Amino acid sequence: MRYTLRQLEVFVAVAQFESVSRAARALALSQSATSTALAELERQFDCQLLDRVGKRLKLNALGFQILPKAVGLLDRAEEVEEMLRGQRGIGPLDVGATLTIGNYLATLLISDFLQRHPDSRVRLQVRNTSAIIDRIVLHELDLGLIEGDCQHEDVVIQPWVEDELVVFCSPRHPLANAGSLDMDSLLRAPWIMREQGSGTRLTLEHAARHRRGRFNILLELEHTEGIKRAVESGLGIGCVSRLALRDAFRRGSLVPIETPELDLKRQFSFIWHRHKYLTTGIREFLRLCRQMTEGVTRSDEIELPYVS
Repeated sequence: MRYTLRQLEVFVAVAQFESVSRAARALALSQSATSTALAELERQFDCQLLDRVGKRLKLNALGFQILPKAVGLLDRAEEVEEMLRGQRGIGPLDVGATLTIGNYLATLLISDFLQRHPDSRVRLQVRNTSAIIDRIVLHELDLGLIEGDCQHEDVVIQPWVEDELVVFCSPRHPLANAGSLDMDSLLRAPWIMREQGSGTRLTLEHAARHRRGRFNILLELEHTEGIKRAVESGLGIGCVSRLALRDAFRRGSLVPIETPELDLKRQFSFIWHRHKYLTTGIREFLRLCRQMTEGVTRSDEIELPYVS
């Protein structure tokens, strides 16, 4: 072969970081060695894989074609190396999870995974749905666990378990004892809402698409726990996964609001790049995810550690 795995590793890193210097830091190489490896790969095949746009290096058409194949080849090579070291192919894993899954399920799954495979390494990124999809497309993550929809042509989406959002408020809020609310009342109420790009926000807005008018958004927050605290203080009403509210409902610090006009069911799903090689580690992690939800019809039925 006229190329090396190191050259492919440099190409992938530069493509992901759009910068030779940042790729060099990630690979623990000098900037000159990184630049040389990329230039040598392009020179050997008399081709160009990236174009310089301002201060960034962007994949061109050929680079886009090569990137998923290079990532897949590196994944296989890493698995071979782990096997040669006697670790049976369970290598490092980069997982991305949206906030509800990341805060309530992913850490338990990773703990279980590492107990079974103590030589492995798992990195978890917790972001909103659109950010996780972007990182999957760029091969920055091996696997995504999302709570929103994904229509990207390069991404495989596989259903996992059903989830349900619920509108809620403080027990001292005027709407706490109002019974079920119609859409007009919901649109008038002050809201503490997730940011644009989150699966939760998308599900709520999609459920209300049949009514004209906009939600009265008082505050946008990126974190579920922040929304719960703001709603507990009486600032407004919120809408998050019933899974995230289970303990608060049990304690009585928050109460659900009935919204018969809104269908707030959604799906937790797995996503990965269409050209991603599913390593032994990825397949094992998926198996543990499915094992966690075996016999469960909705996410808030999953057994979690008790929180007082």
